[in-house]
Amino acid sequence: MRMRKYLISAACLFLAAGIVFAAPDGRKNRKQLLEENEQLRRQIEALEAEIATYRSEEAEREIIEEELSGENENKVSAGLEDYTTPNTDTLLGQWYMHRQSRTLGREQYNMDSVRFTTDVPDSVLMQRLAQMHSFISLPYNETVKNYMILYSEKMPTKMGEMLGLAQYYMPLFEEAFRQYDLPLELKYVAIIESAMNPRAESRVGAKGMWQFMYRTALNYGLRVNSFTDERMDPILSVDAAARYFRDAYRIFGDWPLAISAYNCGSGNVNKAIKRAGGRTDFWSVYEYLPRETRGYVPAMVGAMYAFRYANEYGLRPDPVSLPVYVDTFHIHKNLHFRQISEVLGIPLDDVRDLNPQYYTDIIPGAQSEEVLRLPFNYTAAFLDMQDSIYRYKADVLFTAKVQDGRETVAGRPVPTTRASAAGTGQWVYYKVKSGDSLGKIAKKYHCTVKQLKSWNNLKSDRINIGQRLKVGKR
Repeated sequence: MRMRKYLISAACLFLAAGIVFAAPDGRKNRKQLLEENEQLRRQIEALEAEIATYRSEEAEREIIEEELSGENENKVSAGLEDYTTPNTDTLLGQWYMHRQSRTLGREQYNMDSVRFTTDVPDSVLMQRLAQMHSFISLPYNETVKNYMILYSEKMPTKMGEMLGLAQYYMPLFEEAFRQYDLPLELKYVAIIESAMNPRAESRVGAKGMWQFMYRTALNYGLRVNSFTDERMDPILSVDAAARYFRDAYRIFGDWPLAISAYNCGSGNVNKAIKRAGGRTDFWSVYEYLPRETRGYVPAMVGAMYAFRYANEYGLRPDPVSLPVYVDTFHIHKNLHFRQISEVLGIPLDDVRDLNPQYYTDIIPGAQSEEVLRLPFNYTAAFLDMQDSIYRYKADVLFTAKVQDGRETVAGRPVPTTRASAAGTGQWVYYKVKSGDSLGKIAKKYHCTVKQLKSWNNLKSDRINIGQRLKVGKR
């Protein structure tokens, strides 16, 4: 509609300009006519520039919407639903599994039909909700009330666990959202998605605290390969989630809808908007959203309420065996968790729990820089004993050799990126965005400009917004 308005306006100006040239008013002198023509020319150029900008914005919007959708159209939240914890050989992993098996959660109730009651008057609930001053503007109704009661009164054991985990993870989340100038309340999405379990895996394959599906994870720069799954990295995954929320808000301009898109994909939200006659507020599209997503934002408000007023309900955080202070190291060689644990005397469970993205206990640092997180009190020892750590049982824990141009660890190839020039599987494609260049794309996918041009039959370095490029094989 906006484009059509611009085109009509531009056409009228072109027509007016033509009339001035073809049939000038005899009462105006030549200078006046030239000034009028110059004014019309500037107006036409301004309209042309605005139309070009609009077209560019539309192309960028389409690219963002494609990234937002991904596999999230079929995603199911794991937070208070059924989920699995693949690596259960750590104390924290066992803690998650044992607590999950005996904890009442959202899966115990049909939230579409249940109506909870509480001794807290509606007037008090409404006042407390208003005093939270949340960026999510939701009216107080039976749906929101139900979730407020659910989180604050119906599952005290689950809330104790999450309050305990929040002491460790919430500061990490807040730092990420501040970096992108986003509302800090978005941190509560991790509660709905996974109950803050970095190893959570949903029935459809979404993984990590922020429950990224595979292709959506790749779109947002998270690596998934034979040794590393960055969806389970608490810091990298929240950074990707923050960028997803930023993009979703750019598309919908409404936080409840942006949060809904995180759960069910932008495609389902757009369908709901169309079915609601183009209305773009959450409660107008509520009944047209997928069933689970309908309760997603109210559930988030319920969790926020329970966290804010935990003391009023006697909710206390459970102790969690995670160190408060952690140091980060950049690793450039292959390193096994057992080398770290046995040389420094750090419990193997602690190393695993702080580095859940390395699910084989191997840090494949030989091919790309990797990150290792250790308790702060082991920092000096790790720095002083690095040589001994790398040598310790290296011949037993690693079998390194060159195979098809790639190093292997324990007989398995070490993939360095999500797409590889040496890959033999399916092509990975990338859609060109505003500001992209072949050099920038090549750096992102760890290939060369020459390879990009060869794979895509490009005769020059010129690329266009929206163009799909082969960037390697998986």
